[in-house]
Amino acid sequence: MGEVCRVLEEDAELAEAIPADVRASAQRECLARVVAVPAGLWRASQAMPAGGGIGLYVLHGLLIRRVDVNGRFGAELLGVGDLLRPWEGEGDPTTLSVRTGWQAVESARVAVLDERFARLLARYPQAIGCLVGRAVARARNLAVNMAIVHQARVDVRVHMILWHLAARWGRVRSDGVSLPLRLTHAVLADLAAARRPTVSSALSELARQGVVLPLEEDGWLLAGGPPGELLELVDVPSSLTAG
Repeated sequence: MGEVCRVLEEDAELAEAIPADVRASAQRECLARVVAVPAGLWRASQAMPAGGGIGLYVLHGLLIRRVDVNGRFGAELLGVGDLLRPWEGEGDPTTLSVRTGWQAVESARVAVLDERFARLLARYPQAIGCLVGRAVARARNLAVNMAIVHQARVDVRVHMILWHLAARWGRVRSDGVSLPLRLTHAVLADLAAARRPTVSSALSELARQGVVLPLEEDGWLLAGGPPGELLELVDVPSSLTAG
């Protein structure tokens, strides 16, 4: 089977959803096969478990899903704790010319939650509820991203997207909030539904204003507070907005 992992040991939040008196046994029992995904393009549908099962669960790394509709692109960024079913809907008839592609922004590991895993997890409904919650959160994040890309100015879009990502991955520092993600200008262009040169110009303008600065150790530093428009769309954690 290759590498196998104890999913509930790798994801403490998922394990904590299970009552303490059965948590240890759940951690031992819920084993899943692991697929290593090197950085670059990824044919995600090839990891489909026999019978479908629950799906693929991101244990480590960053993935981007790009959707092309008649030459116009949309994208979402996925990371640890996200649940994927990249084969869902493939081959379904559609009136639009839609193409979907996956890329690992950095090397990743995903657990294959197949039918066997589903039967084991069924003994612990609290964990299933947590997985459903993750799927709902992903849908909400997509809705916010759709609202962001409708902003007319690209610099506003990029600024809002970085703060939206910081709500999940940001770390508070004395000089602002760091976003320790390797997001190239090309990746940000996908997320902002803009052209890469336009995003590069937007980042230069945001740096001139002192609100978004590149970090030497990879990532971005967000100074000041989130754009007010973003606060109307989503609840940014108070730990990121205080002071």
